[in-house]
Amino acid sequence: MSAIRTKLHHQLQTVTARIPVVNSTAPTRGGVQPWNSRLRELANKSLFSEALSVYLQMLRSGASPNAFTFPFALKSSAVLSLPITGEQLHCQAIRTGCLLEPFVQTSLISMYCKCNFVDVARQVFDENPLSRKLTVCYNALIAGYALNLRTKDTVSLFCEMREFEVEINGVTLLGLVPVCGVPGNFGLGMCVHGCCLKFGLNLDFSVGNSLLSMYLRCGEIKRARKLFVELPGKGLITWNTMINGHAQNGLANDVLELYREMEASGIQPDPVTLVGVLSSCANLGAQEVGKEVERRIHACGFLANPFLNNALINMYSRCGNLVKAREIFDRMPVKTVVSWTAIIGGYGMHGQGEVAVDLFDDMIRAGTRPDRAAFVSVLSACSHAGLTDKGLHYLDTMEQKFHLSPGAEHYSCVVDLLGRAGRLDEAHGLIRNMKAKPDGAVWGALLGACKIHRNVELAELAFERVVELEPTNIGYYVLLSNIYTDAGDSEGILRIRVMMRERKLKKDPGCSYVEFKGRVHLFVSGDRSHPQSKQIYEFLDELECKLKELDQNRANEQLRGLSGMGVHSEKLAVAFGLLNTKEGAEIVVMKNLRICGDCHLFMKLVSKILPRREFVVRDPTRFHHFRNGVCSCKDYW
Repeated sequence: MSAIRTKLHHQLQTVTARIPVVNSTAPTRGGVQPWNSRLRELANKSLFSEALSVYLQMLRSGASPNAFTFPFALKSSAVLSLPITGEQLHCQAIRTGCLLEPFVQTSLISMYCKCNFVDVARQVFDENPLSRKLTVCYNALIAGYALNLRTKDTVSLFCEMREFEVEINGVTLLGLVPVCGVPGNFGLGMCVHGCCLKFGLNLDFSVGNSLLSMYLRCGEIKRARKLFVELPGKGLITWNTMINGHAQNGLANDVLELYREMEASGIQPDPVTLVGVLSSCANLGAQEVGKEVERRIHACGFLANPFLNNALINMYSRCGNLVKAREIFDRMPVKTVVSWTAIIGGYGMHGQGEVAVDLFDDMIRAGTRPDRAAFVSVLSACSHAGLTDKGLHYLDTMEQKFHLSPGAEHYSCVVDLLGRAGRLDEAHGLIRNMKAKPDGAVWGALLGACKIHRNVELAELAFERVVELEPTNIGYYVLLSNIYTDAGDSEGILRIRVMMRERKLKKDPGCSYVEFKGRVHLFVSGDRSHPQSKQIYEFLDELECKLKELDQNRANEQLRGLSGMGVHSEKLAVAFGLLNTKEGAEIVVMKNLRICGDCHLFMKLVSKILPRREFVVRDPTRFHHFRNGVCSCKDYW
């Protein structure tokens, strides 16, 4: 403890040393009131180190602090994480007789909680006999417990508050909400909502928004929707909560609908709104909507906002428009590590690994230190492009030069890198010796490599490990079943099917998205619900006839069943695109599952018979650009 105190005392000296002791703007007469005004001004401007310096100058001037002085000084100590300074202020509050003042009491409790000294905060609360009569004191400690995720203490204190019949207000319930959003605490959240109804606080603006956020964090979308409808006077914060909550739950279509509703209601978006909308455009491949958002960014004067620029880079990259993504990146006056990571990841997804690694090296030369996410992007880019030695070099660089310990996400990229190159023994050895604990993605990468190189024995070992970690991930069962299919092992296929049936696992249906005239059209495998289904299937039949004219018997065997119920979603999406766009227009398809070998061959052949067309398919891991019978992945995916 003494070592911690010494360190924190040194931090205080460092902070106060930044500001000259003599400050021409510091009050020199008039008692404590001018000092309090100056402290309030600095704290409200988030100039917390300057506020502490002014407080020290006030003491040196002979002025004595009062109850209006301590809250600003304690807030500054809390934000700067200086509990030793807070302790000194605590002692001064005792000496000056200000400790029993409610605002001083609550500021002390908040300071100790924010500095992770929650038990000391409780001691402050317990030692003051007035605490159990004041709502503000209970509120401060409840919020502090919630901040430190002390759920039981939070609930216990709230129950005590009700037992002693202390008035409960909106701030009380706002303090409870953070612990309700933690997985496993949803029942508590329902109780808090019930209390809101009981005490007539359900329509309070701040409480309503917090409850809305809580439901969305818990994935309770229907309840969030119901509450949203009931809330009166929906403002920007309410709409942002809904838009970003739906985005975080992967409900991209709903995000775009909410955005349209928000615009129709007359609420003007801010950068927070637009970041959420852009992330959903990226997920859906809705580039036209993304372009509308970019125009709104220009109109609102948000062009210099780095978060929006990063979101635009990500959106255009994931919608298949690398040229536009690079244009935005190049025009940014200040490029953060997030900006570099976004553009590196974009080139990596498109299989342009050489450009990605050049950008990574440029980032380092520009003086931007890569973080863990940046290394994931460059390692993934190396994997997609088959740059094995370069990827291994970056893994070493990460540890030796930048002193970052690789996590499971980095090892999974390198296992995939080695596995794709056929170096399965090295990949397995890396897993056995990796410093981080292997997760499902690491073993899954090895399983995927075994599929490419048809190594059944190692695949079974990888499958055994991965289902221990992710027993309900249907993709791994399907992958091993496909490995058995390639090996002609009917018994193995049967075992997997029995296992899936026993565990009640069902394969997710393949679905694909195509954007056309600002709308996203969804297709599922074998789908006939689209208004143009009849034309789509007729057109696919025509394509099949044209493909049969090619002298590729092997291809014809693989294309059997093209026009039946087994037609995969990306084929339907491409047919829709061809029917509705002009010759020369690029067709971009977004797919939820990895593209299969049959569809990959289909796309190559169609691009061969339609040389003025380019087809782009994005699956969960990468982009495939098909032109003139060739894919950008070079059949390495």
